[in-house]
Amino acid sequence: MAGRYIEEFVDEHLSNWYVRLSRRRFWKGEYEQDKISAYQTLYECLETIIRLMAPISPFFSDAVFNNLNGVTGRFAVASVHHADFPIANEASIDKLLEERMQLAQDVCSLVLSLRKKVNIKVRQPLQKIMVPVLNPGMKTQLEKIEDLIKAEVNVKELVYITETEGVISKKIKPNFKTLGPKYSKLMKQIAAMVTAMDQAQIGSFERDGYFDTTIEGEAIRLVTEDVEILTEDIPGWQVASEGNLTVALDINVTPELRLEGIAREFINRIQNLRKDSGFEVTDKIELTVGRHPDLAEALDKYGDYICTQTLAVKLSLVDRSELTDDLIVEIEPGLETTISVKKI
Repeated sequence: MAGRYIEEFVDEHLSNWYVRLSRRRFWKGEYEQDKISAYQTLYECLETIIRLMAPISPFFSDAVFNNLNGVTGRFAVASVHHADFPIANEASIDKLLEERMQLAQDVCSLVLSLRKKVNIKVRQPLQKIMVPVLNPGMKTQLEKIEDLIKAEVNVKELVYITETEGVISKKIKPNFKTLGPKYSKLMKQIAAMVTAMDQAQIGSFERDGYFDTTIEGEAIRLVTEDVEILTEDIPGWQVASEGNLTVALDINVTPELRLEGIAREFINRIQNLRKDSGFEVTDKIELTVGRHPDLAEALDKYGDYICTQTLAVKLSLVDRSELTDDLIVEIEPGLETTISVKKI
């Protein structure tokens, strides 16, 4: 069990969340407070994890511990197995921050699953997501991580809705597996009552986490595990839920959004070409691109952004016939061009 907790923390929270979202903090800018904090946080996580996993992974943990301790010299011991086992520092635990980050991960996961469902890449910007908020505390938490969510799932707006009736429609079904052992004699009546719930009752159930009623003189309290709440898609939107969290994604790609998506895909292709060519991260380049109507419009509108992201000091559009010996690159299905990337 301990190994599974460590695996989940490293995979889901440290590697795929903190490290990935902190990449710019690690390599961009001077070695100042923000960068120092990013590295120190990562170091503390690695050092603590290695000490925790030492009993179940003795050789790997010892190798990593010695690599870390060889730089900092924080422990006057020759092995991780001679170091003290970590003790939790209760004063460092921030429950609201943990809740906030889990909420951000859950919202992003739902939105990314919806993108995958309708085959819209993350590099294609979308206009908005709607999130029903069950209470003021949930809204406050979401507002503090709004920019992070929008950047992670590539949407322009995050809209909070407090009354979903008329916006997001939900259905509710009884969960016979949990209801049966508790209310076997009243199953038929409870199932009929649950199925007949209106949107306001479903919303109240989700918000409170329980629903009280009386059937044949017996007091009944249903909890969320006793039912299954499903969301229905809105025309032009995709909706997904997990527990009491629901998100609705606007999947309409306007011409303006499509141009920005083309620009982002173009940046991705240039970054790949830089990598394949063995360029350093800081190398300046010159870009020459074969003319294509859709691409030309995107480059005209987002040229400065493209140059900033790819470190291009010059971006030129020419007839494709002038670039016959260079690379043909597909930006999206039906849109390909020829690109020349030269290091300056």
